[in-house]
Amino acid sequence: MKKMTLNQHFSELRRRILLVFAAFCASLVLGWYVSPVIQDFLTKPLLEIWSDGAFLYTGLADGLMIRFSLSVFFALFLTIPLGLWQFWAFVQPGLHKKEKNIIWPILVCSPILFLGGAAFAFYILFPFVFGFFIELNQNSPVPSVFLPVAKDYLVFAIGLLKVFGFAFQLPLVLVLLNRMGLLSKWRAVKLRRYAIVFILIIAAVLTPPDIVSQVLLALPMWGLFEISLLFMKDDK
Repeated sequence: MKKMTLNQHFSELRRRILLVFAAFCASLVLGWYVSPVIQDFLTKPLLEIWSDGAFLYTGLADGLMIRFSLSVFFALFLTIPLGLWQFWAFVQPGLHKKEKNIIWPILVCSPILFLGGAAFAFYILFPFVFGFFIELNQNSPVPSVFLPVAKDYLVFAIGLLKVFGFAFQLPLVLVLLNRMGLLSKWRAVKLRRYAIVFILIIAAVLTPPDIVSQVLLALPMWGLFEISLLFMKDDK
């Protein structure tokens, strides 16, 4: 393989960064047109439970800000995998075979696990959490009108999707530590009880203050921890 000069490396890096930036800009424009579909998709879990519900727009520019924010979210969703691939294509020629065997599965599995976590939150967690909040607000001891602010709801929903997406990265972190020789399988098994306590604490911090959502995050994380043990080496 022909060696490249430092200037050639910088030129290639700039080309890849510009490619990702161009893809982001194009996705941002596309996101402007598909953002109403995204908003409808994200609000569907709440409206399916609360069929006669409505959202509140508190400012004149709320519609504009929501549409722009969803456009940025859509653009990031599309371009982050491209950015990871460009990063891999840039660094992999200089890596050893062992390093490649560690990194490329992470780059492939990370987006899959993120989507799996987000899907779990959307299809399983959201119905329980939203049902809990609606019942709690409608049974208020004082006269009240339940009208969630549209932008606050979207921030809350997208925040939960990201929390579960990142939480589902746990197997990658454990396997990576194992492959780097920092965490052996026998030690991970020995620390299982502490890991469960840590998972419960993380679930309590990252989710809304209700036991249902906390359990629904803690259980899959515990399951992912157990699955991670299957892919860890037995070296002591």
